Amino acid sequence: MTSGNPAGPGQRRIWDISAPVHSATPVFPGDSEYVQEWSATISPDCPVNVATITLSPHIGTHADAPLHYEPGGAAIGELPLQAYIGPCRVIHAIGCGPLIQWEHIAHALAGLPERMLVRTCQRMPVDRWDPDLAAYAPQTLERLADLGVKLIGIDSASIDPASSTTLDSHQVIRRRGMRVLENLVLDDVPEGDYELIALPLKLVTCDASPVRAILRTPEDGALTGKG
Repeated sequence: MTSGNPAGPGQRRIWDISAPVHSATPVFPGDSEYVQEWSATISPDCPVNVATITLSPHIGTHADAPLHYEPGGAAIGELPLQAYIGPCRVIHAIGCGPLIQWEHIAHALAGLPERMLVRTCQRMPVDRWDPDLAAYAPQTLERLADLGVKLIGIDSASIDPASSTTLDSHQVIRRRGMRVLENLVLDDVPEGDYELIALPLKLVTCDASPVRAILRTPEDGALTGKG
């Protein structure tokens, strides 16, 4: 669930837009689910608890690397971090249907920063797999790239339809050098401008990484856009 931590005097409000990760977290069919075992537990002979976990790097809120959709592409730990931190706009396209078309986001594109997240769900399904997930239309991504967008995000498990075998939208971001965040939880985030921080782990041979994604109000504390 999205949490918006109220800001105290002189503080900037934080929205945690990360999906919870545990044994019941849904994964793309065929991906590894989250499994946790204890390799050490506190006892008279042991001072600590230590877990061993197995999981898909695409579980929960995550960043895809080019290696995910390009043979020989860069692994997630090799990517520069600039795309994952900085000014960002959240745009609402709730109920847009299977694909985010240009007309669904055109109302909020003036002065668009390099990072853009789209909310398509009234409530993001953090507890179940959604085979009818919303995705980006490839032509929408082409036009966003033309506007200088470097990172796009979505509150579903993929920027392509779950049934796609060609991954046309992933191929657009490959060609245009864009980055992507998937499985964001934007349920309580008003449409408007923020600072995004969503850093992937330095997994130097991996095709994706879970992220702890947050949004912060701009430094002046004022949101642009609508609630």
